[in-house]
Amino acid sequence: MLSTKSPTKEELAAASGKTVPDIIAPGLKTLFCGINPGLYTAAKGHHFARPGNRFWPTLHAAGFTPEKYQPHQENELLQLGYGITNVVERATASAAELSKAELIEGGITLVEKVILYQPQVLALLGLGAYRVAFGKATADIGLQEQTLGQTRLWVLPNPSGLNAHFPPKKLAAVYRDLREFVYQLEG
Repeated sequence: MLSTKSPTKEELAAASGKTVPDIIAPGLKTLFCGINPGLYTAAKGHHFARPGNRFWPTLHAAGFTPEKYQPHQENELLQLGYGITNVVERATASAAELSKAELIEGGITLVEKVILYQPQVLALLGLGAYRVAFGKATADIGLQEQTLGQTRLWVLPNPSGLNAHFPPKKLAAVYRDLREFVYQLEG
């Protein structure tokens, strides 16, 4: 049975440094890439599990999913041609706890993963993390010039509820731009 109970303080503390398995397969349309799992996500064992995170509602609002998925439905993304990974695997209370070196190392590992799995698009969810991990200080939201083999790179805003620069409708609009690009790639 699915637990809807929030993790306790002890469970959150124990989640520090844990990882959440990738949702990945070869040849995906889009591999969504978070910065790193938060403690709530690691405690639950599902990506973007914190109730205030807007990833799942935004995917639906942008047309990626036929309904608003819940974090425990993450594996169903594979059937639609989508997956999830992170730049840095270890869970922290905040992405601000990650060092520049850790983000750069995570970027190198991510490139290796992308070359192995060859998604059509790698969608990085966080402009600041992309800038650091890939050494692209002037990058902006949207399609990037850089590619990883045949994989196109697209930077999206972080879907955290704390990202006040992108309220839900604006967030859905920029995610919809990616969905339309992916549809064009499919022909």
